[in-house]
Amino acid sequence: MNAPLLAVRDLCKHFPVYASGWLRRPVGLVRAVDEVNFDLWPGQTLGLVGESGCGKTTAGRALLRAHRPTRGSVLFRDQGREFDLATLSEAALKPLRTRLQMVFQDPFSSLNPRLTVRDLVAEPLVIHGLARGSELDDRVAAMLRRVGLRPEHRLRYPHAFSGGQRQRIGIARALITTPRLVVCDEAVSALDVSVQAQVINLLADLQSELGLTYLFIAHDLGVVRHISDRVAVMYAGRLVELGPSAGLFAVPRHPYTRALLAAVPQPDPDVRLAPTLSGEVADPSRLPGGCAFHPRCPQAVDRCRRELPILRSVSSDCQVACHLA
Repeated sequence: MNAPLLAVRDLCKHFPVYASGWLRRPVGLVRAVDEVNFDLWPGQTLGLVGESGCGKTTAGRALLRAHRPTRGSVLFRDQGREFDLATLSEAALKPLRTRLQMVFQDPFSSLNPRLTVRDLVAEPLVIHGLARGSELDDRVAAMLRRVGLRPEHRLRYPHAFSGGQRQRIGIARALITTPRLVVCDEAVSALDVSVQAQVINLLADLQSELGLTYLFIAHDLGVVRHISDRVAVMYAGRLVELGPSAGLFAVPRHPYTRALLAAVPQPDPDVRLAPTLSGEVADPSRLPGGCAFHPRCPQAVDRCRRELPILRSVSSDCQVACHLA
């Protein structure tokens, strides 16, 4: 615990916008992820939240090099060594793939419908040459049991399972290589509420058993509050608040965080939610000057329109990107 497992520094992922026509010259940039900084410690869960289109999924994919970062560093510590995932070659990155895995949002589209469950879960072991023959079958059966599935169903295809069972297959495939870091990209958002609870409890149990570290990307603040040790709030490609889960939900310091929490439905039919924000999420290809949130912020002042706020410490364990915090 004397060093973070993952240290993200000034991470950016920009996508060029090309003009129409045969020349296809670049005419702009979509700043999907811009100057993101955070640390993730071994055994912890960091929740990453924000509205759709804020860059959460792109950030998670950039961390694992599904997207190559435009600039910045992603320092990953494993077996006493430090690797910058942002700059490693594909050949140097391949051995680390076993230590970095992802659970995708849609368990149906992320599973090859032509492969059986046995082949789906075993595929990472085959690709990396970690097991073969009876040992491979034994490891697949053991992992299926661990995620709550019956090994005798391993010859079935994904369509024969429910949504919750398919997500368990995705979790088994991600964990079969004994990773240290797992990025859960909206891993429960496509599931019914009762099934969500089962999968969340499964993820928590596996974390304690296997010593996993999670980056949990979600828009459901109730789920994030339940599973996360720390929470990062993202808006228009930038982090606007970062702190311990209990403190952030009790005393949100950024106006955007307060608006997100105010929009959470209350378990009382007589409580009517008043709209807390107007306007649309900022367009990452045409961001406004100053703070990207200022057109929607009820507390914005002239400085917010002129000067971009940086993520700064406002207490020993909380960081906020707001001039007024």
